[in-house]
Amino acid sequence: MTYTPDNARPMIVGQPVLVVIDVQKGSFMDWPASERLPLLPDRVERMHRVRTLVDAAREADIPVVFFKEVHRPNMIDFGRELDGREDVHCIETSPGTEFAIEELGIVEGDYLLAKRRYSCFYGTELEILLKGLKAETLILCGGFTDVCVHYTFVDGHQGDYYCRVVEDCVTASSQPAHDAALNAMEYMQTGARRMSDEIVEGFQTYAAKAAA
Repeated sequence: MTYTPDNARPMIVGQPVLVVIDVQKGSFMDWPASERLPLLPDRVERMHRVRTLVDAAREADIPVVFFKEVHRPNMIDFGRELDGREDVHCIETSPGTEFAIEELGIVEGDYLLAKRRYSCFYGTELEILLKGLKAETLILCGGFTDVCVHYTFVDGHQGDYYCRVVEDCVTASSQPAHDAALNAMEYMQTGARRMSDEIVEGFQTYAAKAAA
């Protein structure tokens, strides 16, 4: 079978859920000069753009799940995360580890989950929550495109969810890694790569149909 855009499913199938991955206080801070990852030059702008998705989801009565990565100060729960290029990060006592409550407009009643590994599914209650929400389509944003977003996408894909990644609302360890991860996700689900204006419009259409 030849896969073309004609194989793509609708952007939103059934109940959508917006999953905001690791957009934490540190996402809006200057990173130290010692940082060994090249990152994306417009990473902060990309993270501010996530707020447009959150606001649009709220207006459409679409659930939003916020994740933060967090590790204990004694680093016992890092596992193999420091074996590659990443340095120590997301220590629970660091101000940058906290949820970006003001920046993202997080309110009481939102779903706030913490994780110790890259994938949002690994060792968390996400699967139980998604079943309760009757989720079918996961809209992913945040960071890193090539790490936590990608691995969450893969696990969501293997769990038979329709997965979409908002490519102008994710940031990455580098531009090549960003591009490669987006291509890999599109390989798994045709039509997975979306832009924020498409998602906002899709949320509005979803809300209009629900109200009809």
